[in-house]
Amino acid sequence: MPVQGPRCFRCSKPLMKAEDEFCYDCGGKPHSYNRGIAVFSYGSVLAKSLYQLKYHNRKEYGVFYGKYAARYAEKQIRKWGIEALIPVPIHPKRLAKRGYNQAQVIAQEMGKCLCLPVETGAVKRIHNTKPQKELGASERRKNLEKAFVPGKKKMVWKRVLVVDDIYTTGSTIDAVSKVLKKSGVEEVYFLTIAIGNGQN
Repeated sequence: MPVQGPRCFRCSKPLMKAEDEFCYDCGGKPHSYNRGIAVFSYGSVLAKSLYQLKYHNRKEYGVFYGKYAARYAEKQIRKWGIEALIPVPIHPKRLAKRGYNQAQVIAQEMGKCLCLPVETGAVKRIHNTKPQKELGASERRKNLEKAFVPGKKKMVWKRVLVVDDIYTTGSTIDAVSKVLKKSGVEEVYFLTIAIGNGQN
C-alpha cells in the first residue's frame, strides 16, 4: 500500500504524529532540494522487489513502479510545474556491470506516462562510492562528497524532478540537487519509490 497519513513537509516520510511538520532528519538539517514525495514506505516485501530490480535484471519491476508512481504523484508533479525528470546517475563501472540504471528505467516509464522529457546528461557520477545502505547518516554524506558533477549537456530546465528508487536520509538527493542548482536549475524536487520511516 502507498504511504498513508501524515507526512514530513519536506521529504514526505510518514510521521506518527499529525501535528509534526518535519521528520527527525529534516528537522535537524537543511536540504539542497525543495521538496519531495515517495510512493511506498520501505518494508521487507518492497525491499526484495527493489533488490531484484537493482541487481537481478528485473527491469519489468522498474516499468511497473514508473507507471504506478506517475499515476500516484501526477497531481503533485503538475502542481510543482516540473519540466523534466532526472534519474540519479550510477557510476559507469556499475552501469557496465549491471547493464542499466534502475532509476533511469523508472524515470523513463514515468516520462512516457506524464509526457515529460527524461534528461540523463545533466549530472554525471565520477566516484564509484560504497553502497549507501552500508553506511550511517554522516558517512553517507561524506561518501557522496564530490561524487557528482555537471554533465556535458547544458541545463535549460528551471524546475526538475530527481527520480531514484530509495530515500533514506536524503544524502544522494541532496548531492545531486546541489549540482543541478549550480548548473542553473532554480527548483529541484524528487520522487522515490520507497522511503524510510520518519521517526528514525
